Amino acid sequence: MIRANENYQKLKASYLFSDIARRVDQFQKENPDIRVIRLGIGDVTKALPPAVVTAFHKGVDDMADDATFRGYGPEQGYAFLREKIAVHDYQARGADISADEIFVSDGAKCDTGNFQELFAGDIKIAIPDPVYPVYLDTNVMAGRTGEFVDGRYKDIVYLDCIKENRFLPQLPETPVDLIYLCFPNNPTGTCASKADLAQWVDYARKNHALILFDAAYESFIRDASLPRSIYEIDGAREVAVEFRSFSKTAGFTGTRCGFTVVPKECRVFLNNGETVSLHGLWNRRQSTKFNGVSYPVQKAAEAVYTREGQAQISELTAGYLENADIIGKTMVDLGFEYVGGDNSPYIWVDGQGRDSWDFFDLLLHKAGVVCTPGGGFGRCGSPYIRISAFNSRENVVDAMTRMKEALK
Repeated sequence: MIRANENYQKLKASYLFSDIARRVDQFQKENPDIRVIRLGIGDVTKALPPAVVTAFHKGVDDMADDATFRGYGPEQGYAFLREKIAVHDYQARGADISADEIFVSDGAKCDTGNFQELFAGDIKIAIPDPVYPVYLDTNVMAGRTGEFVDGRYKDIVYLDCIKENRFLPQLPETPVDLIYLCFPNNPTGTCASKADLAQWVDYARKNHALILFDAAYESFIRDASLPRSIYEIDGAREVAVEFRSFSKTAGFTGTRCGFTVVPKECRVFLNNGETVSLHGLWNRRQSTKFNGVSYPVQKAAEAVYTREGQAQISELTAGYLENADIIGKTMVDLGFEYVGGDNSPYIWVDGQGRDSWDFFDLLLHKAGVVCTPGGGFGRCGSPYIRISAFNSRENVVDAMTRMKEALK
């Protein structure tokens, strides 16, 4: 008898964004004449930068000629891309990361979900609340979380991110083995200072713990004092893995490319106390389960690091941040408190006592605007909604006009 992995039965009924899509589709069927504006899911709307498109075409042309055709590539990524990433994203900022510590992948979502496979089933995990659902759900699937009771899994250490602590997770009061952090944060849009991250690095070193650091939105940071990588913190190479993405940085949501950094100093422990190289484990996992990102996509990603590419992606992210500024000013005009939006494409809005799903339904039905209910990110998110700046300027302005009308 073929049996199921019963841990899947512990998952909530559906993935957050699938539930949102279902509600929006139902609304659209009932109201076909209303043009819905989507400021919910964090999907970019601007085309790939010209430098990227030119390189993409060149990569496809290479595949059309026997002399330049590429078959299976290295599972870790082509050296031409890994070397550019190491120099531009890390070494230029004083972070000691080498090309062979970078693993190119089809996106940060996949890597953050897959990385937990490397760890024992009974480790203690600390996860912020609110949180990007993939961190939690993949550990539910792996059987580490226990039962879901009163809105939380009983074996998870939740790090409440609330107004009183600037929406930043605080060090756990009980020992943990694995810590998920995300800055700029999804969903709250908050950023951590170097001092904030240094506390976590010190904690991980003292407690033989590991940090999984999601930096998918680092390109939106405009405050020069804020770290864009955890490797800007002394000692982080020993205790942190970093995930990044070209999706929001350069519009690769539809072409899929990101990377994970696993320093060679990172270690995990066997039951007998011996250490094992995490770099080696991840390399073995990727070599077995992953065949690499396509050559044309990696050539396109390489173009991000040209002078033209850097200028074009800066213009893209600046445009989304301008949208965020428009949204933030509208929230102020409407009397809502919020965080995020200045170094992040997300605005985390206090619903003034409304349940987040009720607020979601209100905006959908009265304004035709889609947001993301904060309750979908965890119990601490229930009083909030997340508004995304990923859309055209015209649509953002239209959405804010509709919201003013609906909420006046």
